[in-house]
Amino acid sequence: MSAPTWDPTQYLRHAGHRARPFTDLLARIPDLPGTPPRIADLGCGPGNVTVLLAGRWPTAHITGYDNSPEMLSRAEAHAGPTPGGGRLDFAPADARTWEPVRPYDLIVSNATLQWVPGHADRFADWIAGLTPGGTFAFQVPGNFDAPSHRLMRELAHSVRWKDRLAETLRHEDAVLAPRAYLGRLADLGCAADVWETTYVHLLTGEDPVLDWVKGTGLRPVLTALADDPELRDAFLDEYRAALRTACPPGPHGTPFPFRRIFAVARKGG
Repeated sequence: MSAPTWDPTQYLRHAGHRARPFTDLLARIPDLPGTPPRIADLGCGPGNVTVLLAGRWPTAHITGYDNSPEMLSRAEAHAGPTPGGGRLDFAPADARTWEPVRPYDLIVSNATLQWVPGHADRFADWIAGLTPGGTFAFQVPGNFDAPSHRLMRELAHSVRWKDRLAETLRHEDAVLAPRAYLGRLADLGCAADVWETTYVHLLTGEDPVLDWVKGTGLRPVLTALADDPELRDAFLDEYRAALRTACPPGPHGTPFPFRRIFAVARKGG
């Protein structure tokens, strides 16, 4: 599966809902040992939540890493000195291969690791790159069996689309169960806190669930069909019809349940 092409504008259309899990994760991260602390945001996207780290740790030097040129270009608008005397910058990096070249007090990742096959095998390298008492924290979607993702996969594997799309999408094993994450982190000597939350986002507008996944989960399909707009639109028409049945609007908008998995692991020392 090749890397998808990202569209920051589409992603940010639901920025408020997407930021909520990060703020909940941020609230559970303990105080950091460094003065000032160094922070890495792995998979920073357009940088809109990276800036929230400067609110929690005003003097921190924060670096956001991402492998999407489109996302990094948008994130650069946030770069520079922060109001509390810290600094925010951005750099290209791929979570599949990134290793800390200096000790960090916090390595955080927001809705990124589901794109990294075998990401739990990278935990040891990242935790080794923490200062004693530092923290590794992340959240990932846990909704791969939800209609929005299940219908996408079923359609990609259907007779019409399988030759073009069967190997395009992530599967339901893209993330681990919360208990498995807890075990992995505890085995690495961390004091770990792992939990899950199901948000019920109330979305508005026409076909809002489709609009949501166009910014995230559907990106591999849109990338694979980018060279054939007519074929892309045909896929979207089929998928839209399925979503309208599975995710009907209510009197106040379209409820969109979204399960997420969180982990905060503090390194010993």
